[in-house]
Amino acid sequence: MEPAVLWTPTADQVARANLTRFIAQVRAIGERTAAVTDFESLYQWSIKDLELFWTEVWRFCGVVAGARDSAVACERVLIGRDRVAPPDPELGPRWFVGARLNFAENLLRYRDDREAIVFWNELGPRRRLTFRELHAEVARVAHALRAMGIVAGDRVAGFMPNMPETIIAMLAAASIGAIWSSCSPDFGANGVFDRFGQIQPRVLFCADAYLYNGREIDCLDRVREIAARIPEIERVVVVPYIHENPDISGVRSAATWTDFTSLEPPTSNLQFVHLPFDHPLYIMYSSGTTGLPKCMVHGAGGTLLQHLKEHVLHGDLTRGDRIFYFTTCGWMMWNWLVSALAVGATLVLYDGAALLRSRPILWDMAQDERVTVFGTSAKWLALSEKEDMRPRESHDLSALQAILSTGSPLASHSFDYVYEHVKPNVRLSSISGGTDIISCFALGNPIGPVYRGELQTRGLGMKAEIFDDAGRSVVGQPGELVCTAPFPSMPVKFWNDPDGSKYRAAYFDAYPNAWRHGDWAELTPHGGMIIYGRSDATLNPGGVRIGTAEIYRQVEQLPEVVESIVIGQNVGGEATEDVRIVLFVRLADGVVLTDELRARIRDRIRANTSPHHVPKKIIQVADIPRTVSGKITEIAVRDVVHGRPVKNIDALANPEALELFRDLPELES
Repeated sequence: MEPAVLWTPTADQVARANLTRFIAQVRAIGERTAAVTDFESLYQWSIKDLELFWTEVWRFCGVVAGARDSAVACERVLIGRDRVAPPDPELGPRWFVGARLNFAENLLRYRDDREAIVFWNELGPRRRLTFRELHAEVARVAHALRAMGIVAGDRVAGFMPNMPETIIAMLAAASIGAIWSSCSPDFGANGVFDRFGQIQPRVLFCADAYLYNGREIDCLDRVREIAARIPEIERVVVVPYIHENPDISGVRSAATWTDFTSLEPPTSNLQFVHLPFDHPLYIMYSSGTTGLPKCMVHGAGGTLLQHLKEHVLHGDLTRGDRIFYFTTCGWMMWNWLVSALAVGATLVLYDGAALLRSRPILWDMAQDERVTVFGTSAKWLALSEKEDMRPRESHDLSALQAILSTGSPLASHSFDYVYEHVKPNVRLSSISGGTDIISCFALGNPIGPVYRGELQTRGLGMKAEIFDDAGRSVVGQPGELVCTAPFPSMPVKFWNDPDGSKYRAAYFDAYPNAWRHGDWAELTPHGGMIIYGRSDATLNPGGVRIGTAEIYRQVEQLPEVVESIVIGQNVGGEATEDVRIVLFVRLADGVVLTDELRARIRDRIRANTSPHHVPKKIIQVADIPRTVSGKITEIAVRDVVHGRPVKNIDALANPEALELFRDLPELES
């Protein structure tokens, strides 16, 4: 059955869309692009003519580079056109070879009195910065970093809440060519050390404390331990966020933000070091739930170009927009959000709990700040539905044009919730990618329809395909999400991986000349995508592969179920290939899992999926473990159930929840 169309752009929206202007620019090239008339033909051209496509993105988005470093003037747009593998200096893939630019210069191209950053926390609005003020603040911090000898290639780290100073510090580091890396302050000291200890930063920015769910949570005790364990840290810069005069005693080489930026006379002369297109910009980390986190190094040019494409073409972002994404500084969506400064849009930041009992804080913020693009997680939308939040009735969301969702698959009922109870004429774009690519494989399409339960389209220039078990490209059936052509935001390398073996093993060992992303997904006949979950967490009862999201979509529509997690338990011992599906449910307060509720759960799954999806065991638990970025950890639960150690519990926000799954008598029979 064809899924329902929930939103279609008006003729005026199509006419005004950035994509429409981009298609006109592409068609003007000549005979080479004459066939490009709509989104589908644009996508097909973008994956066939990679060099010209990314050159046109550069031109359309106005990438700022040196006078002789335009996309057209570079030595080679792409080396290694047919090579999908870790980048090699000679073989590629390498993009825009010879071009030089600076990431921070592109994000700070505007210097006027429009709002650049608006910052809220649980207490409401806290601070506003214009583009002019942002530029001046970055100049002060960059000047201080230069004064202490920070140069291109040095690492600068942030253990910071999602606040303006985090962005300022990152841009200051990037203006010099230093490499930025960040963790959110809900990480434990060991989790931070597992990450920053590998990259040995010279400077660590942190806050004194932060607020979460009405509680003040100290950061400085963990900072004392982190600084003591990483001797390469020469300076700790403490932002007085909660306390005006925080006690920084015992923090090695500490200075407050104000003291640090006044060590040298302030300057408004912000200098940008122009560096190669693939010069390292960010170090990002894998989740670390299966071992020490992998350190993925992303290049400045690839990150910038990919984010501009996604914001401008897929997000239809303009200078007049006010964009919000609920994220911490430990999730790639923070990096993605910050890049919207290059468009001249206003960033709306929020730090704190997403759901407060005292007020619907995020909808209040969306209303008061006239947010036009509202980004959140699929889990938050599902919980909002459970809480019976109806912002359509309680809030003025007339400015809201688009809702973005990522972090996990967005269930069909969440699509219904948005259009029924949030706003009926909003563009709902479920997007999907990863820290690995610091961007997306599937995105929104402002000039195309939204189908219920589907991501609208594959990203332009991203040759994403679905492979079956034989490695054949398929449409209309689930399989492995792969990419079979190079793209600019592939990591330039992994840190501490001199021979590239970690990098190759992560993505390229499964299929020759293809990036295996690790998602179990399906391409729909009309060009959309459905994500069923991580492929390493798929279930395999009786040899039938099932994506976990297929079960979550059904179970979590029941009012008694707050959230759930499902695993495959080996039947008959560890060596067997057969598994049985075990579903764990966290129920609403006061609800007990009865045989009647178990039967309703099974009946719903059977009626809406297949008999293969029905769990053999359904067990009530008080909590479900999740990573610090909010993702449930199926693999960690599976390891505990099978008596295997979880290799890095510091990657979890609530590691104590794992004990709820250990030695359960219900799983012994």
